[in-house]
Amino acid sequence: MKLFKTAAAALIVAGLATPAFAAEITKPECIAPAQPGGGFDLTCRVAQTGLQGQFDTPMQVSFMPGGIGAVAINLFNTTRTDDPNAIVAFSSGSLLNIATGKYGQWTENDVRFLATAGADFGAVVVRADSPYEKLSDLMDAVKADVSSVVFGAGGSVGSQDWMKGALLLRAIEQDPKKMRYVAFDGGGESIAALLGGSIQVYMGDVGEMVSHIGTGKLRILGVMSDERLDAPFADIPTVKEQGYDAEWTILRGFYMGKNVSDDAYNAWVEKFKAAYASEEFAKLQKEKGLLPLNLAGAELDESIKQRIANMREIAREAGLIQ
Repeated sequence: MKLFKTAAAALIVAGLATPAFAAEITKPECIAPAQPGGGFDLTCRVAQTGLQGQFDTPMQVSFMPGGIGAVAINLFNTTRTDDPNAIVAFSSGSLLNIATGKYGQWTENDVRFLATAGADFGAVVVRADSPYEKLSDLMDAVKADVSSVVFGAGGSVGSQDWMKGALLLRAIEQDPKKMRYVAFDGGGESIAALLGGSIQVYMGDVGEMVSHIGTGKLRILGVMSDERLDAPFADIPTVKEQGYDAEWTILRGFYMGKNVSDDAYNAWVEKFKAAYASEEFAKLQKEKGLLPLNLAGAELDESIKQRIANMREIAREAGLIQ
């Protein structure tokens, strides 16, 4: 795909050999801005495992739920703006929240985008005993009566998870505003609600489904990627190949406080670049259902800010913001 080719080219240009930095990271910590379980948790686990051995002490994973990342970005713009030890997980949903003003005064210029964990894709998920055995079953039900199906995910109306559902409805010429949608604070709560019967369809991410494959509890009706993914998702058809024009790529990564020193920031960058060059990190990404979109430092920061600008333009066109 073009996205990954561009990333690979950027890596070749940037190179992996850069000078060492003296900044000391004494208590490495990854903040997952949601409850345990779900995509932010997964992102931090990639850092925790992928950077293992590069620190004198194990990386701690902390959970900071609230506003799908709003509490975390507020903290890192008030009391932890220069913390050299902490990184915060973000996703494309976080970037969309910035683009649409969901984080209030905080914008893409109030954090330092650090590194990626990889790429993920949207997934249409139901319970294993759901009457929707194929994606077409679900879509036929929505066509017949859009109010008969309850969707849910870890984001509010206008979030990337809501947009996944909205794209599905648009693919069959249904009004997204009529979608019955329940918002939760993270993927863990959403999956629990799906298993408990509170919602019928979870608009989740492929990566967070890895631990659920083979449990017999959930069924993935379609992956929102351009092409089929490798194992363990190779047998799952894409939404597009089933005749519905809906695709959603999720970028997973990390940011730091905007006042973190260049030495500390670059020390983290070098650790991620060292991890990217290892076979172990590629294996970890595959195990977590992520594709190897590996970017760190200035190249990533520039790319993210352009991505947010594009999202902001689309949001205006959709009437989500003025």
